[in-house]
Order: sequence, then structure tokens, then C-alpha cells
Amino acid sequence: MLRVMTTELSTEKRWNAGVLPYAEMGYWQPDYVPKDTDVLCAFRITPQEGVSPEEAGAAVAGESSTATWTVVWTDRLTTFEHYQAKCYRVDEVSGTPGQYIARIAYDLDLFEEGSIANLTSSIIGNVFGFKPLKALRLEDMRIPVAYVKTFQGPAHGIVMEREHLNKYGRPLLGATVKPKLGLSARNYGRVVYEALRGGLDFTKDDENIGSQPFMRWRDRFLFCMEAVNRAQAASGEIKGHYLNVTAGTMEEMYERAEFAKELGSVVVMIDLTIGYTAIQSMARWARANGVLLHLHRAGHSTYTRQKSHGVSFRVISKWMRLAGVDHIHAGTVVGKLEGDPNTTAGFYDTLRLNRVPADPVKGLFFEQEWASMPGVMPVASGGIHAGQMHQLLHHLGEDVILQFGGGTIGHPMGIAAGAEANRVALEAMIKARNEGRDFYREGPDILARAAAHCRPLEMALSTWGDITFTYESTDTPDVVATPTPA
Repeated sequence: MLRVMTTELSTEKRWNAGVLPYAEMGYWQPDYVPKDTDVLCAFRITPQEGVSPEEAGAAVAGESSTATWTVVWTDRLTTFEHYQAKCYRVDEVSGTPGQYIARIAYDLDLFEEGSIANLTSSIIGNVFGFKPLKALRLEDMRIPVAYVKTFQGPAHGIVMEREHLNKYGRPLLGATVKPKLGLSARNYGRVVYEALRGGLDFTKDDENIGSQPFMRWRDRFLFCMEAVNRAQAASGEIKGHYLNVTAGTMEEMYERAEFAKELGSVVVMIDLTIGYTAIQSMARWARANGVLLHLHRAGHSTYTRQKSHGVSFRVISKWMRLAGVDHIHAGTVVGKLEGDPNTTAGFYDTLRLNRVPADPVKGLFFEQEWASMPGVMPVASGGIHAGQMHQLLHHLGEDVILQFGGGTIGHPMGIAAGAEANRVALEAMIKARNEGRDFYREGPDILARAAAHCRPLEMALSTWGDITFTYESTDTPDVVATPTPA
């Protein structure tokens, strides 16, 4: 009889759990030099106690690319290192103990061409719920030209929009219909007509106007386009109303957009809340049908506003330029909504410039090359009025849409007078700028002189001239410019 002798081994010695720190699995590579084709991300990380910043950065790289919580055999079936994201730099945030900026490189092969949905599923998928992190924020991205060229980009862009509208040399003027909920379709159309005939270029549905019991979408479209056509005939200018085609399904959205086009609308509107795939689908429709596409950034502040956790709006700006919108609300600096001057300047540069240089003062971590992709027209709205025209032109420049909702519809002399006040204020400021004057410093005097010949502007200045919203911004750059000694 053959006796087999066995030697018992403890489970601990026989099997290794396969749980390794992410840094040891290759996701921390401080010597890595990013390739021109890599997608680069800057994450603000706040590690849990006892987690080193390098391990936290490596964990973000791992969990947003190929890693899981343990070693798996199937890693050996791929060219594993090629697909690993690589955290190559971690810097402590000056003046904010416990926060770090981790820079991570992703090989281009990790992403599907022309898909914001796939890009975001990778970069902001599960990783924001990762336990070793107290908080995580995506501050900026560098989209390589090789990936930029796989996207359509804006349906028309700034240059083509001005050619469609035949309007040059000044910001465009708009207004959101107020109250945004509750009006009947006919009364809604009256607001549109009065604002456009008074001198505005656009009026607008707000984000939560769809097809409610008090005003169904088809009725609103009919009365609004009647107002647009009457205002065009009266003024001799091209006018538009952002008809919100946001709906519960893509089929319904296409139906509404097609009806808007049949009525002759130059622009339709969607909300950010419809999702990335729907936005890209509407952008393709807008280009194919010659209709401008306005995007209201509804819901963005739920994840863009806080500095320690979420996604910066400069990243949303990049995604939406790729996705293909023509307009996007991007802040005002002086209005009632969040808007640090330097941060907002970074948003506007991202949307409008062809090559955006890295600028820490504006919160821009990477240079971004758009390879001639058309620019997106930023929209400034929320608590602005004619008395701020010099500030708006100074901070936001010429290629912008200035939307005065309450600052038009709340005018004591009526809606048309409110529109006239805004148009006169704008043209007075543009004239002063073109004459070489210091319009920012002389702004109040320029407006006062214009108001001497325009009763609606005089009334607007006396009503709102001292109104400001001076709350501290929550989203500000970490770097502040310091004066250079003479």
C-alpha cells in the first residue's frame, strides 16, 4: 500500500491575496513623459488620512483606466502597460493643506472616436466614489489634436453665426422671457415681439419650459415665430428666439426641431440635462439643417461649482465644444450667478480661441490646440443690466451674447423700452471703444451722456444703476498673479 505524505501549508502562505498598492501596480510613473497623442487630466485630490498623495493619484489613474481592487489573471492577456493610465506628477495646492493636483496621462487607444459619452464614462466613471479619496475634482483636460479631429465640433461656430445673422462688430443682445413659467402662448409671444422690436437680437425660452399644461410646445412655437417675423419686418434685422426642443425622447426632440425649422427659426435650444449623446445628436441635426444650436447649461452647478469635488466648468466647455453646440451659457463676472473674473476668462478662452495657452491664473493647466475647430459663442446671463455695459464689454469682449432678462422685461416703461435701453447702452459703449477711449474707466460717464438723449436708458440707469451682486466666488484659481517689480 502506497502512503502519500502531505505537508500542510497555511492558506496565507499558499495563496497571495493579490492586493497591491496602485503605485506598485504601475499607475504611478513620475518619469513618464506624456505623448502628444495622450489625453491629459488634472485632478484635484483630497486623500483620506494615511493615504499618500502619490498613491491617491495612482488610484485615480488605475480606477479610471484598467485597474480593479485585486490582481487578475486576464491582465496577462493584454499589452497591459499600454492601456494603463499613468499618474506622472503630483503637486500640493499652495495654501490648501491636504489637497493636491495629480496629472494623469491616458493613451488615446482608451477612447472611442467622436464619443463624449465614452470619454466621460472613462474619466469620471466610478472613480469619484472611491473610498481612499475624501474628494475629487476634474480641473482641466488636454484633448490631443488627434482626438479633437474625430469630433464634428460646433454646428456653425462664431464666424458662420455672424454671417447667418449679418451682425458684426458688437456683442449680440438677448433676453429670457419672464416669468419663465405660467404665461399663455399668446402672452409669451407678446413678450418676444416687444423685446425684439425694441432692439434685441434674440429672445429665449428658459431651461424649464417644455410642453406644460399652461402652454404646449407647438402653440408656443407658433406664437413666438409670429412675433419673430413681425419684429424682423418692423426692424429690417434678422431676429431669433431660442425655441427649447428639450423633451423626454430623441424622437420628440427631432419632431420639435423639425417644426421650428419649418416655421423659419434660425435657432433651437437644448438643455445640458439631456445628456452627452443627445447633445451630439442634436448638433449633427443642427449642422445638417442649417439651424444654430443654443445650449443652456441647466444643472451644471450641481457638479461644477464646488472647488474640492466635481468637474470644473472649463472641462464642460471643452466637452461641449467637441460635442458641437454653437452657444453655451458661460458666466458674467458681474451678474447674480457664480463667476470669478479670472476663472470666467478661462472659460471664454476655452470656448473662443483656436489655441488656448496654459495659464494658471485663469485655471488653465494645459495648452489646448483646437486645430481650427469653430469657436462657441459664450452667453452671459443672470442679473445683468444696462448700467454694467462697460464692465461686460471689458470682461467678456465682443464675441458674446449678453442676455438681460429682468433687465429688459422689468423696465418701468415696458419691455420694448428695456430692449431699447440695452441697445443704446451697447452701441454707445462700442462707439467709445472704437474711438480709442478708456471705456471701462469712463463707462458711467459714457452711459450718462447716452442717457441724456434716450429716456429708456435714463430710466434703466436710475432704476438699476446701483444694483450689484458682490458675493465671493467659490470657484477661484489657486494661482494669483503678482505684480512684477519695476
